[in-house]
Amino acid sequence: MEANPIQVIAVTSGKGGVGKTQVSTNLAIALARRGRRVALLDADLSLANIDIALGLNANFSSADVFAGRCNLAEVVQIGPAAIQVVPSASGGAQTSSTQLAGLIHAFSEIAQDLDVLVIDTASGIDQSVVSFAVAAREVLVVVCDEPASVANAYALIRLLHLTHGVSRFHLLANMTRTPEEGPYLYKKMLKLTERSLDVALHYLGAVPYDEQLHAAVRKQRAVVEEFPRSKSAVAFKKIANRVYGWPLPDTPTGNLEFFLETLL
Repeated sequence: MEANPIQVIAVTSGKGGVGKTQVSTNLAIALARRGRRVALLDADLSLANIDIALGLNANFSSADVFAGRCNLAEVVQIGPAAIQVVPSASGGAQTSSTQLAGLIHAFSEIAQDLDVLVIDTASGIDQSVVSFAVAAREVLVVVCDEPASVANAYALIRLLHLTHGVSRFHLLANMTRTPEEGPYLYKKMLKLTERSLDVALHYLGAVPYDEQLHAAVRKQRAVVEEFPRSKSAVAFKKIANRVYGWPLPDTPTGNLEFFLETLL
């Protein structure tokens, strides 16, 4: 059977606390609402929380796939807008490259029913983050207007570029306080990267700080579902529209087999 081209998007950040998981979940759901067939992989293999964030009751996790206790189809939870959610096990041991590759290889079970795979990576620059970001077709870096977030986002981009040859990144400014803050953050990051790196840094947009998003989090719901007219939900939908406009891969590099090969 011919491989189904899939858009693989790694959502990552240089540090924790910038809202990366909320970006991953709301982007995945908003894309599904636009008609894409979406899977959401919780790749934070130490602090897994996507199933909790969406109020899902997961009986199995990716750790069970690693251990051979079940197959991927048994792990998948159906989330809002019919997205396929693959939960991870929180507090697990360091995952090997072979296990990471095995998880991606397991996606062949559901690959024919997918258009987009959104990967919520861990924060920072550990090996699992690097592995997923290098293998993905698109890398989305979430950043906030605070010095540590900017510095760590730059460090992540620098590492991925200089050590692994990643040359294209998308920047999303999160929890912005004014309409000007997003473009300001992008220009700040652009200035840092242009100084010493040969990378393309694209501005994907900004998501404003929103109390309704925090209210949705407390209800274990995505804000695009719970408060679809809130300012953060509207922003997520605009960002999803831009991602929807990215062409689906039409080359072998868009297939999960290539993702597996790169991850290995």
